[in-house]
Amino acid sequence: MMPSPSRPAFLAAGAALVTVVLWASAFVSIRSAGEVYSPGALALGRLLAGSVALGALCLIRREGWPPRAAWPGIVVSGVLWFGVYMVVLNWGEQQVDAGTAALVVNIGPILIALLGARLLGDPMPPRLLAGMAVSFAGAVTVGLSMSGGGSSSALGVLLCLLAAVAYAGGVVAQKPALARAGALQVTTFGCLVGAVLCLPFAGQLVSEAADAPLPATLNMVYLGLFPTALAFTTWAYALARTTAGRMGATTYAVPALVVLMSWLALGEVPGPLTLAGGALCLAGVAVSRSRGRAARVVAASPRPEPARERSGGSAGSA
Repeated sequence: MMPSPSRPAFLAAGAALVTVVLWASAFVSIRSAGEVYSPGALALGRLLAGSVALGALCLIRREGWPPRAAWPGIVVSGVLWFGVYMVVLNWGEQQVDAGTAALVVNIGPILIALLGARLLGDPMPPRLLAGMAVSFAGAVTVGLSMSGGGSSSALGVLLCLLAAVAYAGGVVAQKPALARAGALQVTTFGCLVGAVLCLPFAGQLVSEAADAPLPATLNMVYLGLFPTALAFTTWAYALARTTAGRMGATTYAVPALVVLMSWLALGEVPGPLTLAGGALCLAGVAVSRSRGRAARVVAASPRPEPARERSGGSAGSA
């Protein structure tokens, strides 16, 4: 009986790994593009690049439109996560130091677990809660150690808090949609909804792109193709096969990976406190992802099966 459930569990874990690695790489790219592009223009450019890539893939795979029952979750997650979250987070990180941003934004996974338990009936086992507590402490430690004595503003704190709430709401709204449509469909149309929401920033994007250096624009395109188009699809694939709270806890690996990538790509050697915080993040993720029994890992996997039949199998190879 073990071979059949082990494959989807392995694929879901691999998809989650791809997601956190690409989301971590986004911080390095945002550092470059964010110096040239304003928050709204950067979000719109990123979403347009992602929408083009995802739309082309949907056409190649002949995905078609999602079922009507999936649209409420797609629209809500598109507005909150692809639209509001990206703009507000870009803006908030210009107003606060990294320590404050880490503290406020990283309440997102905690909110996901609470909302998932309340609205989706997701379980909250002690290991998940313990792992999230350890990872949250690690994320705050990493942020404080890399803050460099920056300043914070009340507006910046409020924006980061709004970003965390939008992130949590988007994830919880996306989960039911994945029971009715494939991961590629949910991601593509959610990205399109976010792009439409950001269209008021089109004028800024055009004017800023005309004067932007090529590396900044390439970083914006990279953000759309990989941390958005690819990583959000692999996220949706993995989310369809586990609980929202457990997937939210997985993103606590991002700060540790950002430390490592900054070290390798930018030559920013982390200090002992930063390394300790990164280790705490990874330890907390390991605790929160463990369930003790292999059967429990696949407990949520049957839910996406109907979606494969309705969506032409997109959930199986996102």
